[in-house]
Amino acid sequence: MQEEIENRTISLAIATTRLTAEAIGTAVQNYLRDQRETKYRNDEKHPTGKQTVKQLIGQGEGVNSMDISQTDLKGFLRYARKYGVDYAIRKDKSKDPPSYFVFFKSKDADALAAAFKEYMTDVMNKSKKPSTLAQLRQLRDKVIELSEKAIEKVRGREVSR
Repeated sequence: MQEEIENRTISLAIATTRLTAEAIGTAVQNYLRDQRETKYRNDEKHPTGKQTVKQLIGQGEGVNSMDISQTDLKGFLRYARKYGVDYAIRKDKSKDPPSYFVFFKSKDADALAAAFKEYMTDVMNKSKKPSTLAQLRQLRDKVIELSEKAIEKVRGREVSR
């Protein structure tokens, strides 16, 4: 109980000749700025996002792996970054078409599953859409067809005069 109270309290020592509201405000601002800087320094110790397997294991949390040889690696990693997953990539060169393994923290398993699910839905939606070149060809054919009709219409008017 005593430890919980000690963890919640803040000790702030001010050396001043006159204790005014301005002095207290300045001291609190300095304290909060120091806390932010300390937080940023602590965050730099643990890299986030893409990192080496050694760094990932060194963070002291469980590590899982997943084979993603059947997917587009760069496309999938974009979603992993979006979901804030800490990951490392290893290439298995022993197989003829090399396969890739993504190592990630155990606590990020749900986030990685959500990222993979969103990636797969986007891949499936893209496969349903016609390609841009096919759309351009269809539009070109329509323009040619319309221009031929316009020429015939103009010719028809000239003959009737």
